[in-house]
Amino acid sequence: MPTTWAVTPTCLPLIVRRCPRCGHDRFAPSGRFRVNASGKLLDAWLLALCTTCGETLKVPVLGRVHVRRVPADLLNRLHRNDVDLVADLLHGAPALRHVVLDWTGAWRLDTGGASVPSDPNAVLEVLVRVEARIPVRPVRLLAAGLGLSRAQVERWGESGTIVASVDLRGRVSGDFAFLLKR
Repeated sequence: MPTTWAVTPTCLPLIVRRCPRCGHDRFAPSGRFRVNASGKLLDAWLLALCTTCGETLKVPVLGRVHVRRVPADLLNRLHRNDVDLVADLLHGAPALRHVVLDWTGAWRLDTGGASVPSDPNAVLEVLVRVEARIPVRPVRLLAAGLGLSRAQVERWGESGTIVASVDLRGRVSGDFAFLLKR
């Protein structure tokens, strides 16, 4: 029976963009939207604030879209400044595909108490669920979850002690599985 680990967001990620006022490169989502109508065309932006000086950044959500093509529910959520919509957009919606996010400190790993088995014949099968499109490095995730060093995880990956469905040294933002054979 496989064990399930979960990578869950703990807060909203920061937006990486250079501030024109102070030069800092991190903006925090404010939880607010700006919607502008020009005739029958709508524009909508997610507003973010520079973490240093408070300068406002407008991240495009909708651009010159005919009002009839915008679902009524989405328009209502934009007008209400729905915090869940902010999270939905930052956690993987294709509307913000040109935005670079900084997930440092914005997620946690729940292993359910799984660790390296002490029995040399034991096998640990783990399914890692990434609940949002959080980019993680599997080698770091396994090191943290198993209480090992990254070098040890890499050595076990090269020797076949750890067999993963993804490249351990790469970066993934979706679910993957691994097998630990002692």
